[in-house]
Amino acid sequence: MSAYVVAIDQGTTSTRAMVFDGAMQAVATAQTEFTQHFPRSGWVEHDPEEIWKTTVWAVKTALEKAGVSAGDVAALGITNQRETVVVWDRATGKPVHNAIVWQDRRTAPTCERLRADGHEAVFAQKTGLLVDPYFAGTKVKYILDEVEGAREKAERGELAFGTIDSFLIWRLTGGVRHVTDATNASRTLLYNIRENAWDDELCAILDVPQAMLPDVLDCADTFGETDPELFGAAIPIRGVAGDQQAAVIGQACFTPGMIKSTYGTGCFALINTGEEFVPSQNRLLTTIAYRFGGRTTYALEGSIFIAGAAVQWLRDELGIIKAAEETGALAAQSDPHQSVYLVPAFVGLGAPWWDAEARGAIFGLTRASGAAEIARAALESVCYQTHDLLTAMYKDWASGDANTVLRVDGGMVASDWTMQCLADILDAPVDRPKMLETTVLGAAWLAGSAAGVWPGQDEFAKGWAIDRQFTPKLDAKTRQTKLAGWADAVKRTLS
Repeated sequence: MSAYVVAIDQGTTSTRAMVFDGAMQAVATAQTEFTQHFPRSGWVEHDPEEIWKTTVWAVKTALEKAGVSAGDVAALGITNQRETVVVWDRATGKPVHNAIVWQDRRTAPTCERLRADGHEAVFAQKTGLLVDPYFAGTKVKYILDEVEGAREKAERGELAFGTIDSFLIWRLTGGVRHVTDATNASRTLLYNIRENAWDDELCAILDVPQAMLPDVLDCADTFGETDPELFGAAIPIRGVAGDQQAAVIGQACFTPGMIKSTYGTGCFALINTGEEFVPSQNRLLTTIAYRFGGRTTYALEGSIFIAGAAVQWLRDELGIIKAAEETGALAAQSDPHQSVYLVPAFVGLGAPWWDAEARGAIFGLTRASGAAEIARAALESVCYQTHDLLTAMYKDWASGDANTVLRVDGGMVASDWTMQCLADILDAPVDRPKMLETTVLGAAWLAGSAAGVWPGQDEFAKGWAIDRQFTPKLDAKTRQTKLAGWADAVKRTLS
């Protein structure tokens, strides 16, 4: 059997496919951005048909670049933006509404009512999540309530709900399989992560018919195979995980206490807590890190909504950079005596504040402030937010070690300036791996190991390799002054 593996990385702003060889080395990649739709302030949508087209294009193009045919591919893995919701017609396969993106805040009033009615405790106890527009459940309810005839069709079993992975699998298999994995299911507000099952009570509270829901499989499992007409031969789909859990796997964070933080559109830090469900007392999330062979490993997660998206804002809205790669160099030119803070609450604030109504703000501007100071503030905001997440993690989990090394990945970690700033603010080492795109690597390993052509968990972990470790250089007094300024800026931003 061929050892080639293809991984699809369907992200918030782009779709990518990578082809890996038997040595787990990437041999080809294809990536394309797609349209972001902002119908109203705080609303974010994607066109599922555009996502589908970019996915097919990416896989075909990556295979062509690698000189590999579909018949040479042992398995395909998928990782995806997690809480983004698609509802489609089972008969036609057509979405009934644009995909509502994880960043979207339109269901904030629904969440307020759920909290006022005293439901948040049961959601936290069963799902490990907070009642927030970020998660999928209230988005499904919105579509059923707002699209004419949708609720009646859903109750008759004519509509299917899924996160992006589930929608892609449906399309890839020609409508044969309606499935998801445990990590994506764990982000819906509908899935009981203690019992590993869709929950009757939660579905009833959100008024979501269970007939809409996909079957839930392990992360490394048999998800079906692609329609031969798509790529020229059927490819088994053997691995699926939400993007942040795929990064946990790609970073080989298989031991309790290990932490990874991914810096993409948002920033997401997870600490492996093993088989222990750890309820958060500091407004973090308890979630499924992965499920292998029916055994669940949990994690505590802190979610930051805006990380790399702040750099995109500098580029696309302010026009002070032409490419993301310029940001670190621009920040390095800033006046160190200016204390400018950007609180990037463009779509509200995530952990540990969970303020859906907060909006972005800049503090500390003077007449001398310019592009360099704003660029530095954007990058520093990611570091400050990470500090707040890790502080909450160590409070929540007694086994957590505040001296733990942080493994990082995602597009932003290519910036040495940003990673040194992160180590300085955390006062802890930051390890950047040789393979920066660990999210897609995690999806590929799930598929390759399930297909029996890649090594198992222990051997894969041994192969993790460091590119560079960043160690703290900032003095304690300066660090505390910076953190105090950040805390004050956040306080002023909260709604």
